[in-house]
Amino acid sequence: MYHFSIFLILSLYAYSNNFDKAKNKMYQVWSENPYTFYCKCKYDRYKKGNMIDRESCGYKPKNAKTKSGKKNARAYRTEAEHIVPAENFYRQLACSKATKSDRKGLSKRDYCYETDKTFRAFHDDIRNLVPAIGELNGHRSNYRYGALDPIVGDYGQCKFQVLDRKAYVDPNIRGDIARTYFYVRDTYGYKMSKQETKMMEVWNRLDPIDEWERKRN
Repeated sequence: MYHFSIFLILSLYAYSNNFDKAKNKMYQVWSENPYTFYCKCKYDRYKKGNMIDRESCGYKPKNAKTKSGKKNARAYRTEAEHIVPAENFYRQLACSKATKSDRKGLSKRDYCYETDKTFRAFHDDIRNLVPAIGELNGHRSNYRYGALDPIVGDYGQCKFQVLDRKAYVDPNIRGDIARTYFYVRDTYGYKMSKQETKMMEVWNRLDPIDEWERKRN
């Protein structure tokens, strides 16, 4: 039991430490263009209690408070968002089929991070990470993107909507999303459905790569 506890602590430490490094690298890249990916809100990640400049983008939280009545801290900070969700990828890998006993207390995500080099490299790849308002990152969850335009209003003037387990986004970032999906597919073997591939091919054509995307890549 003692040795297992040490293993668990070291595993979680490695996961946290490595992902923190990846997030820091992502923020270094985006320091040249400090605007959130979805809403284009200017942010200052060093203002810990209020990173988001809401006046720069018209963002208003959908949930200003948590269910317990406390301030919704995620509406005031940026987080590292996986464009291709980590959960959607590890579900495709053999490590996700490990039994609870085999995982020895680790979640499926942590177990895959610990035991699968491909998943670990994917998880910490900053080409799949973007700064996003924490509330939007949470609401998007691991949902796939939808083809329709978002109905604006849930988050103020932000062109973002989550409905029926789909995330709908600003057409101006759809090409960035498509090219990220293709990068993850070609680099790590991520499996895409025919329908998703077709949608991403259309997005790639309609929203060509711009100067900032080229520079950060």
